[in-house]
Amino acid sequence: MASIQIRKYRDDDAEAVKELFALGMSEHVPSTFMHLLKQPLTQMVLMCLFCALMASSKSFLLPILAVTLFLAGARQFVVYMFNSYIDTSLRKDVSKIGEAYLKQKDSGFWVAEVDGRLVGMVGCLPNQDAPACLELKRMSVRHSHRGMGIAKALCRTVADFTRDRGYAAVVLYTSVVQTDAQKLYEHMGYEKIREFVIPELVAKITNFTLFEYRLDLQRDGGEK
Repeated sequence: MASIQIRKYRDDDAEAVKELFALGMSEHVPSTFMHLLKQPLTQMVLMCLFCALMASSKSFLLPILAVTLFLAGARQFVVYMFNSYIDTSLRKDVSKIGEAYLKQKDSGFWVAEVDGRLVGMVGCLPNQDAPACLELKRMSVRHSHRGMGIAKALCRTVADFTRDRGYAAVVLYTSVVQTDAQKLYEHMGYEKIREFVIPELVAKITNFTLFEYRLDLQRDGGEK
């Protein structure tokens, strides 16, 4: 059985953390693309495109080619959106963990090591909308090391830190396509308290829903 160590972030973890974050986010491209294809607007566009070209060309070849190109373009658009989010997140906080987390009051960042290799990470910060809560952020576990309890250990680390700092709860945000994350958080006692679509045109068109979860803590140890 591999030995799992949860420890505080160090400066020499920077490159491994950035790589882990980018890989973790890129994994959601296929599920996001499938989510896009399931939307009524996408299906309507595909149907209209196919029927219009079928009626005008009297051939199956052109409509099929056009739909194929549309799907390829849609997938590249999803890739572009995730790459943009990764780049923005790297600039915002992932590339400067020390400044964004370790130097801030009631904030922290931890990594998980297995046999000396960094395989997981998580951070937390005070939540701007709920002063009594800390927000769990940047949770990620390397795909090859899932199923070992690493994510649960990282969740417990944040919960313990939050309780020790005197906060009432942990909150977090995850998306409709992150089904494994939703199952994990619910297993750890988190409750879904809100779902919403971010106020951006692309998110509204694709119905890209975010979920807010909350874990209420007891002051004498343990979750409710």
